[in-house]
Amino acid sequence: MIFNSVQFLIFFPVVFMVYFLLPPGIRYIWLLVSSYYFYICWNPKYIILILFSTVITYISGIVMEILREGKGDIRLKGHDLKICAAISFILNLSMLFYFKYFEFAVSTLNRIFGIIGAEAEISSGDMILPVGISFYIFQALGYTMDVYRGEIKAERNFLRYALFVSFFPQLVAGPIERSKNLLRQVDSPTYFDLENVRQGLLTMAYGLFMKVAVADRLAGIIDPIYGDWINHTGMDLGAATMLFAVQIYCDFEGYSQLAIGSAQVLGFRINQNFKTPYLSTNIREFWKRWHISLTNWFRDYLYIPLGGSRKGRGRKYINTMIVFLISGLWHGASWHFVVWGGKWFL
Repeated sequence: MIFNSVQFLIFFPVVFMVYFLLPPGIRYIWLLVSSYYFYICWNPKYIILILFSTVITYISGIVMEILREGKGDIRLKGHDLKICAAISFILNLSMLFYFKYFEFAVSTLNRIFGIIGAEAEISSGDMILPVGISFYIFQALGYTMDVYRGEIKAERNFLRYALFVSFFPQLVAGPIERSKNLLRQVDSPTYFDLENVRQGLLTMAYGLFMKVAVADRLAGIIDPIYGDWINHTGMDLGAATMLFAVQIYCDFEGYSQLAIGSAQVLGFRINQNFKTPYLSTNIREFWKRWHISLTNWFRDYLYIPLGGSRKGRGRKYINTMIVFLISGLWHGASWHFVVWGGKWFL
């Protein structure tokens, strides 16, 4: 199910009406059921993946809090906390690798075998990329890190935590929410507010306009040119490239606004994901205003743990390069995405 579909046009009003008719104490259960239904409309069998990620990070959070609060040697507790967080990361990232990057890794190995003249060829099989897997895994791992650092308490209510991971407005395309924002809202029932509904619907209308009226229309112009680039002039390709910059922004920002608006109608506040990035005056400012939730995730959960800028200029450049390369790979399992990420560093 996608926001700009007839199915969602039926789904969302039903969710909204039932949500505010239910007693406040059980509304989160309805949202959890709705979120899982939203996801299984794409492919029911892959619901097991989001459930797996939810269970692993939920258990790791509980275990880390028990370790932290228990008595014993501080250094030993710190070691055990690291092991628990590492297990959560390894299991989640292994799942992400298998479904998103395994085929890419296999094709790369087969190319290497071909270059060196080896006859071996590995088969990766046919694999469908589960929708939203990068988003909900990163969101769940952000929670793991927040508990590990002691920035939040572990959520003891499994259903509330499951809603945090699967909250349907931002489940499949972000923004990647932080536990310190969304999980705290999940823990407190929201109430009907006419101004929230009005503002939320206006935000959704704006997002729908950007996605359908602008991005999708531009795609109808751009795709035929890129799809048959050899038969188009340089001027055609240049114009298509400039239009693509507008299309990709309107597509991402439009979907983000739909997510933000639909959450606000239900009384939830999720973070902005774009802040007029094309008005930036330099690359550094651009990345602070483009896909903000992802940029901040990489900063807080990758760049800073690697050492950030605290270990000298050389290490800072290495850490920055790692972040940009992984950011490129996050956007797609292909070498041209890795190169794309690397060029921003250069």
